[in-house]
Amino acid sequence: MLTTFKNLFDAMIQGHDQQSRDEVNHVLHLAYAVLLAEVMRVDAKDDPVERAAVIEALRKQFALADAELAQLVALAEQTAGSANDYYHFTSSLNEHFTQPQKVHLVEQMWQVAYADKRLDENQNYLISKIAGLLYVTHDEYIGAKMRAKEAAGLL
Repeated sequence: MLTTFKNLFDAMIQGHDQQSRDEVNHVLHLAYAVLLAEVMRVDAKDDPVERAAVIEALRKQFALADAELAQLVALAEQTAGSANDYYHFTSSLNEHFTQPQKVHLVEQMWQVAYADKRLDENQNYLISKIAGLLYVTHDEYIGAKMRAKEAAGLL
């Protein structure tokens, strides 16, 4: 399955147009997971609470079995670690996601960042950058941040 996600994402990056709906869904799952994993990765701490938040966000977003979730997170971490930019991930999400879905992703990114009850400045910068690439407005961005902060019990 890891190879399948990686191959599908590589095909999408290279611009292959003839993809089935399942293939597109796999690519979108990976793009979504990579952005969440990147929030976990940028604070340079291997925090099991943040990892659990990533898994829970993906579980809520996509109907995947535990084994599929584990594989998706592993591939997302590997992909995030070798990614040069976020455009390929955000462009696929912009093409296929509604505005409320993109705002929800930003909120889930904040939830991952706040899972350890503290916000790293690199996480703050990353989420701001991704929100801009997803065309999330400033009001939507702040609303997502405040909802995540409240859910984490930090308000």
